[in-house]
Amino acid sequence: MLYPDILRRKLERYFEFDRLATNWRTEILAGLTTFITMAYIVFVNPSILAEAGMPIGAVTAATCLSAAIGSILMGAVARYPIALAPGMGLNAYFTYAVVKGMGVPWQVALGAVFLSGVAFLILTLTGLRQRIVEALPADLYSAVAVGIGLFIAFIGLKNAGIVVADPATALTLGNLRAPATALSLLGLLVIAALLAWQVRAAMLIGILVTTAIGFATGLARWQWQPGTAFDLSQTAGQLDIAAAFHLGFAELIFIFLFVDLFDNLGTLVAVSKEAGIVTERNQIPRVGRILVTDSIATMAGALLGTSTVVSYIESAAGIVAGGRSGVTAIVTGAMFLVALVAAPLIGAVPGAATAPALILVGGMMMAHAAHIRWRDPEAAIPAFLTIVMIPLSFSIANGLAIGFIAYTALKLLRGKWGEPGWLAYILTVLFLLRFIYLGRG
Repeated sequence: MLYPDILRRKLERYFEFDRLATNWRTEILAGLTTFITMAYIVFVNPSILAEAGMPIGAVTAATCLSAAIGSILMGAVARYPIALAPGMGLNAYFTYAVVKGMGVPWQVALGAVFLSGVAFLILTLTGLRQRIVEALPADLYSAVAVGIGLFIAFIGLKNAGIVVADPATALTLGNLRAPATALSLLGLLVIAALLAWQVRAAMLIGILVTTAIGFATGLARWQWQPGTAFDLSQTAGQLDIAAAFHLGFAELIFIFLFVDLFDNLGTLVAVSKEAGIVTERNQIPRVGRILVTDSIATMAGALLGTSTVVSYIESAAGIVAGGRSGVTAIVTGAMFLVALVAAPLIGAVPGAATAPALILVGGMMMAHAAHIRWRDPEAAIPAFLTIVMIPLSFSIANGLAIGFIAYTALKLLRGKWGEPGWLAYILTVLFLLRFIYLGRG
């Protein structure tokens, strides 16, 4: 019994349990909460990439394995409660813009994803990615967190059917009497009440309770599909790196690199802010390890057969549940390994059960607005544009780009030429090129 106790104490010291005021129970619950909130990717990612002609069973396996590798590495090496998985948005770009729009075979597109991961790793090892993270002004750190909070809440409201598209007004109130929407509203009430009672596992309990009610009322159902999640042979190692180079670096690799850089940057800033790991000088400790892990996960994902792997904003759900150390991410990664075997069971959790968690996590992230200097137009205007453009353009990268351009422009117009710093000017030019090259981003 002595050896397990020694090992436990060593692990607690390594993950800094005392400094972070956390414990095993809290970290495990937080990891489970993060997993349940982002488990939809096990089904959504394969369904999107299947439209690119990729076999859905193999992509399911690649999705689970890449998420497990990325999350466990993040927890063990970087020691942060940040989970990784194939990114939403980038998987859509992979399928609809690259494969379908440009007529690029999915094997070549995977080669481009792999090369973008290599480029990321080089940028990280040279220290350039870390400098980019640190170049963000303090107010934009907070603004990104608030904007992503609104983004998360909007996705939750949309998934719940509480808000729906409208041709006249763009958005309108949905049918609150619809069964799935009513279930989401009930889940929202359950989680809100648990949070009000300061129950640490409020998100996890609320999701499970809502799922149980869904089954009891016939709103949740699933079908067993044995064997499909193990077939990796059709995608693993099928990437075509040589052809990706032949098509031209700027055409594919540059776009994957550029979009992922700023989407990931926004997510990293927001999650780090929510976890309270940003220092007073707006630096993220061990940021190099975070970025190396992200690069390796992207390369591993491409080798296995999936699009770019990124840090997930749903990690905020686990952080709200109390997760502070890398154990949270390791638990989430372990659950993705379980999902590889029991993928059909993950589908038992309906969107109506996870939507309330997204709404409330988004609401909690509004607290960061208090750290923005609203009385200073040079800080307030870029922050405001960042906040509103993230949800309205449905893109973290777009909101961050517009806010950063506004920040640099205002400094120049005020005659404060030297204040932004040389890297800020380079980033501003890159953001402008992003809009010029990608059109709408």
